[in-house]
Amino acid sequence: MKKFCLIGLLVIMLSPCYAQQVIFSSLSDLLAAKGDTVTTLAVEKRSIKDLYMSNGADYRIVSQENSGLSKFIKNRAYAVQMGPDLYVNCKFVRYNHYRFGNWYAKAHKVQGRIFFAAQPYGQRASSSLKSEGTTKLGGAVGDAIAASGLVNARVCYFISPETGRAELVTSDFLCSLLAGTPELLASYQAEVSESAEVVEKYLLQLQHEK
Repeated sequence: MKKFCLIGLLVIMLSPCYAQQVIFSSLSDLLAAKGDTVTTLAVEKRSIKDLYMSNGADYRIVSQENSGLSKFIKNRAYAVQMGPDLYVNCKFVRYNHYRFGNWYAKAHKVQGRIFFAAQPYGQRASSSLKSEGTTKLGGAVGDAIAASGLVNARVCYFISPETGRAELVTSDFLCSLLAGTPELLASYQAEVSESAEVVEKYLLQLQHEK
């Protein structure tokens, strides 16, 4: 009898791993941590081939047991929490006049803002990477750069709580966030970069600051 009780206790202890799957319907719900819990979701990383053939964010989230829920997540959900990982639906986010396309981007909630990594759209975002040998296309297509050599490049954006639109995380903006942590600020100033790899490193450290 004790054996079955122990097994039941272990099941209860492990079940929160599934309960941490939460769907948020809007930015306000996400900021307020008000969402609906589900248990059947899976995250799929889109391949480079997918990105070239159909532009958009890096991840798709599906319910393998419920096609209706998959459709809702693709077209109507604003964000999804998968355990410790947060993803925002780029379908609902704009940067200037650019669309990020469909699918989900990895995100972080830091100091009351939502940050996410996506392709560098627009001349300001692409030039911030200072990448050498990058193919530059002319006109509006060149600004979008979705099909250029930067298809693998990522920069960070944050979503304005007031407008719901995305803003580029520049080095100046990140320095302002790090101002209260002198050691992190000095470390970032020694390697100033606006690539998502570098910016996310500091965002994660800020996230864990008390």
